[in-house]
Amino acid sequence: MLTIHADSRGYALAVEGERVVGTGELGGLADGYPRARMRRWPGILTPGFVNLHGPELLEEAYHPDPREADELGTEPLSGDALARLAPDDVRWGGSARRGVQRMLAHGTVAVAGAPSRPAVLDAVRRTGLDLLPRPGRPGGVPSLDPLASGLPPEVPAPRERGSVACFAVFDVADEAELAERGASTCVATVIRGRLLYRRR
Repeated sequence: MLTIHADSRGYALAVEGERVVGTGELGGLADGYPRARMRRWPGILTPGFVNLHGPELLEEAYHPDPREADELGTEPLSGDALARLAPDDVRWGGSARRGVQRMLAHGTVAVAGAPSRPAVLDAVRRTGLDLLPRPGRPGGVPSLDPLASGLPPEVPAPRERGSVACFAVFDVADEAELAERGASTCVATVIRGRLLYRRR
């Protein structure tokens, strides 16, 4: 089904299946696709972010299940706490799925660095997140918020007609406010045309 995603600035993307079929002002796209489903989002449409610390966040940290909160808390475990937990493959797979959901909630559309654990790699691939090569372990501080890592944020190319429909929407007025407030302002993340995260 063809869907038009529009932001509060009047910019819009027309998406059909996995592809962007049109970009531009909302009025023009709405006239061109009068039967399209309309999604109006608060804030700004962006290409989303590449998280440069994929393996560090998904293989060197354990994201507790909400049912484990009383025992493990809600924040990711690493270092000695992770060593004591010693997750098996089943727990690593569950942790990675939760970690990926947290990444999506921060507008991540791609991850740099392929995980080495099969259960983690499978969890990433199932979402459709792009896996990008990287030359080595990056500097900065691994963070679910790509704007909080201490490194310049990496952003995919702007979406255009024919490109894969991966993008994120942030509830801010502009890019300057996004940089100031961070990626936790994300309200929606679309991967290959599928709305995989929507803030409730």
